Amino acid sequence: MHEAIAMPAWVGVAYLVAGVCFILALRGLSSPATSRRGNRLGIFGMGVAVATTLLTHDIASLPEILVAIAIGGGIGLFTAKKIAMTDMPQLVAGFHSLVGLAAVLVAAAAFLNPDAFGIVDPATGLIHAASRIEMGLGVAIGAITFSGSIIAFLKLAGKMSGKPIMLPGRHVINLGLLAGILILIGYFTVDQSAWVFWTITGLSFVIGFLLIVPIGGADMPVVVSMLNSYSGWAAAAMGFTLGNSAMIITGALVGSSGAILSYIMCRAMNRSFISVIAGGFGGDTGAGPAAAATDRPWKRGSAEDAAFLMQQAEQVIIVPGYGMAVAQAQHALREMGDLLKKEGVRVKYAIHPVAGRMPGHMNVLLAEANVPYDDVFELEDINGEFAQTDVAFVIGANDVTNPAAKTDKSSPIYGMPVLDVEKAKTVLFVKRSMGGVGYAGVDNSVFYMDNTMMLLADAKKMVDDIVKAMAH
Repeated sequence: MHEAIAMPAWVGVAYLVAGVCFILALRGLSSPATSRRGNRLGIFGMGVAVATTLLTHDIASLPEILVAIAIGGGIGLFTAKKIAMTDMPQLVAGFHSLVGLAAVLVAAAAFLNPDAFGIVDPATGLIHAASRIEMGLGVAIGAITFSGSIIAFLKLAGKMSGKPIMLPGRHVINLGLLAGILILIGYFTVDQSAWVFWTITGLSFVIGFLLIVPIGGADMPVVVSMLNSYSGWAAAAMGFTLGNSAMIITGALVGSSGAILSYIMCRAMNRSFISVIAGGFGGDTGAGPAAAATDRPWKRGSAEDAAFLMQQAEQVIIVPGYGMAVAQAQHALREMGDLLKKEGVRVKYAIHPVAGRMPGHMNVLLAEANVPYDDVFELEDINGEFAQTDVAFVIGANDVTNPAAKTDKSSPIYGMPVLDVEKAKTVLFVKRSMGGVGYAGVDNSVFYMDNTMMLLADAKKMVDDIVKAMAH
């Protein structure tokens, strides 16, 4: 911590309390059963950190800070109340972009007014060399997070194609830019000229754009968690510049947890982290195969057929996907599950780690509908049960149930562990039409299997109709 902004001992204790709350919050958020408590601990810890910072601020006036908090808090509250659950992934990407931009602005403020941040060496009148490294890393990571998150937001929101955009020589360009940024950060320690700082900033904005553009839509869960990690490291770097231990602790926690989550997501897709960042997975498969596949024979069922089959079953495994989220069918789905349980049917929910558009997307939706936590299982815990299951009810999931991942080496999802729904005695597959494909752009051979019955309709309407048929 810089001498000019040294704080009283109680400040360190307060930040320590905040840090412990953040650690306990992450621990609580690791399980749906304890997530509410974890969220409250995180809120309390952040409240302590913000209050402590307000009491010890010496850069802006308190009214200015309170006005900024009111504006930002108001926008956040309005957004949180208005945002649909299906738009949550792009909201998270948008928030990551703001964290990255904040890091860039803090670094720029420190560079332009170093005396206010207490990072000037009195002997030379220059910014401390260590502070320049912190600023260089902070502004680089922040700029990469900002521009990368903007591209992720546009892809998730459908404002630009979710397919990879492969630029010629992209690996050479990216490696060259990365090397240039690192060299400039090193040079910044001996020359604090403005052109060095702003060149680092500009190149970092460019490489953030180039890193995310070639990544396909099927990789979006990894991208979201990866950008979350970047935003944490950017905040930690700025914490060193500000001499704020709470920012360092919080940034390190977010950065490390995001990195671990990214690794888990990559393992769930049987991909290396480097291969995902390099781009190309979830690639451009074209519309030809998907269009031709619909000419194959398939069986269509009704809500009454589905209700009868599930009521006669001993066990039903429900597999939710993004289509369920779009239709907001989770509440109707829980009602259907409750009716089946009353008739003595065992009901379980199978969640693939990358189902939806962000990590934990399906878990959040089921928790919102008050589906019992004990009924929800991850892929590795339930995949072996499909062979002994009477009905697999797939609602809006495509890529995570596609056997091509196990058999077709030419498929862009080859090697990704998937839910073995085709092994169930009967597969009921809910989707809007036979013409649609998953986010990876690959048709699913399960649609055309002898034990599959297609239920073509809006997911919520179909489940509502099944519930009505069960009640009769």
